[in-house]
Amino acid sequence: MANFRFRQIIQRSFFLFAGLCWTLCFTSCATHPETGVRKTSTTFTCVVLDAGHGGHDSGARSRKGLLEKDITLDVVRRLAPKLRAAGFRTVLTRSSDVFIPLDRRVEISEREHSAVFLSVHFNDGGRRQVAGMESYYFSGESRRFAQRLVGALADITGASNRGSREARFRVLRCNLNPAVLVECGYLSSRQETKLLEQPIYREKIATALAEAIVKQRGGPITPAGQQPVIPQNAASLSVGSHPASTLSLATLARALRMQENARFNFPPGA
Repeated sequence: MANFRFRQIIQRSFFLFAGLCWTLCFTSCATHPETGVRKTSTTFTCVVLDAGHGGHDSGARSRKGLLEKDITLDVVRRLAPKLRAAGFRTVLTRSSDVFIPLDRRVEISEREHSAVFLSVHFNDGGRRQVAGMESYYFSGESRRFAQRLVGALADITGASNRGSREARFRVLRCNLNPAVLVECGYLSSRQETKLLEQPIYREKIATALAEAIVKQRGGPITPAGQQPVIPQNAASLSVGSHPASTLSLATLARALRMQENARFNFPPGA
């Protein structure tokens, strides 16, 4: 009798453990399959901006001590006002040097029902020779967006385009919104680190991302007649007193570059 009860306890424990393992393995994304991704990759009105790492999680580090968590936040802070000037609403998963768990970042994204999610990172290739930009996606709904982002990054910064590919990063595969993770350079590359130390280069990265996002949507979306408050500095996508709604994507980009050239005394067309 005692042996029978012991076997029952063992069997129940086994099934309980097996059930727990199944739950952890197959419901860790809160049952959000790829087919459940919202079809907002060309209709979004909000952009969820995710500055990678933060707090105790510093991410990659250059030989001179430049931290990934600091420059991801800097790029996102430069990017957000550009998107707002073009009529988009922006949501930041973090706006300071704090650690945000990956699941929390996904939750912040999923609260937005007309959005895309962009996670900004910098890479570490372990070798100085490895450099360039790349992007990652999980859902088919995000694929074209990922390609557009890395293409714009390479075109505007002059960095190598390392392409876009599918990946199972948690913020991508567990996200209900179209989601892309961009690696905007390698901190293990001495050449790229020197560039990333310069605010003007990080501004170029933000400009490239903004142009790609606006183009993905089909242009600025500020309603006609609405004149948003736009800061008159290099972080803005407008120039003078023109509302963003009256400017084409090419004009927006040209205006920002003119501001950058004037600010840093570059010759026109640089």
